[in-house]
Parts: sequence; C-alpha cells; structure tokens
Amino acid sequence: MGFHYMDIFIFAAFGLSLWAQFRVKGTFNKWSKVQVSTGITGYEAARRMLDVNGLQDVPIEPIRGALTDHYDPIHRVVRLSEPVYYESTISAVSVACHEIGHAIQHQQRYPMLTLRHRMFPVASFASGTAPLLIIAGLFFQQFSFLFGLGIIFFSAAVLFQVVTLPVEFNASSRARDTMISEGYISNNEERGAAKVLNAAALTYVAAALISVLELLKYILIFTGRNND
Repeated sequence: MGFHYMDIFIFAAFGLSLWAQFRVKGTFNKWSKVQVSTGITGYEAARRMLDVNGLQDVPIEPIRGALTDHYDPIHRVVRLSEPVYYESTISAVSVACHEIGHAIQHQQRYPMLTLRHRMFPVASFASGTAPLLIIAGLFFQQFSFLFGLGIIFFSAAVLFQVVTLPVEFNASSRARDTMISEGYISNNEERGAAKVLNAAALTYVAAALISVLELLKYILIFTGRNND
C-alpha cells in the first residue's frame, strides 16, 4: 500500500498511546505509595459504594495481576487486582471506585453503556473481519468492493471505541464524586485521585484516536481509487 500522508498522524497517535500507557503505570505506581488518610482499602471503598447505591448483591473478587480491574456485566461481579483490593492507597481507592461506577451504570441502564453492550458482538466480529476485507480489497483490484465493505466493518469497530469514551469518563466522574461525598478520601487527596483516573482515561482517548485516523486513511484511499 505504501506510505500515506495520514501515516504521519497515525504514528503520532501511536506515540501518544505509548506515552499514555507509560503514564498510567507511572501514575498508578506513584499514588500507590500514598496512603489514604481514612485508611480505607480498595475493597472497603468498593463495597461501601456498591451498598450505598443499592447493589448489596454484587460481589467483589480479588484477581491476580496489575491493572486487571474490571466490572463483569454478564456475571454482575466486580473484580479488583490484588494491589487494589487489599491496599489503602489513593490509587487503590480510585481504581476500585471507578469499577463500581460501571456497576452503577449497569444498574441505572446508563444509555451509553447499554449501547456499548449491544454493539459489542457486532464490533467484535467487525474488528476481526475488517482487516481481512481491507487487505483483500487492496491487493486484488477486481475485488475493490471488498475494500469498501471492510471500511464499513471497521467503522463499526471504531464507533465502539468512541462510545467507550463517555462510558469511562462517566464512571470516573461517579467515582470522584462518591469518594469525596462519602468521605473515602479527604479533599486534599482528590488531586491524586484525579491524576490516577485521568491517566487511565487518556489510554482510551489515544486508542480511539488511532482508530479514527486509520479509518480516515482508508476512506481517503478508497475514494482516491474510485476517482482515478
């Protein structure tokens, strides 16, 4: 396919993505060394946040690994990495409450989360199929329609990543509001919590940006071929 001028922006976005991943690990590690004044652990903060929102039936499980925390909407269970589950740090409480934010979104049927769940099967299929169609359309001129079909499939995968952004930002917003209002952290610890949550959010922004730029590149190539 050769070099396309959009590759410059894509490479820059990849650089941003690598920096975001480095930053999220560095920020998490930095604030993992700062104990919260309340002495509350990630598990305790998560449990209280669930209970105060009427989610007493949602369990919390520890899992191995670092930054493996997630909410499982199928089994309705929150899984926290061991450092988050057991420790009483700003990072632990922030990440734990962020995952509870997703559980609350699920309970309240937050529109963007509902849309994301409905899109997942299509996006999962599309993300695996799109590259094959695009490659076939690029290499076999007589099957250029496959390129266009691949772009349509890839668009579904990109849309899924874009929809993920408000879901993540909203979960972090819920976490920050609850941590302060319920007294999990003090007011002067909110800055550290914000840094942890913002660093994590940046990784989603970078991933979405790469996908959007790649989609734009494919569209430009496709329209350019049709105009020749």
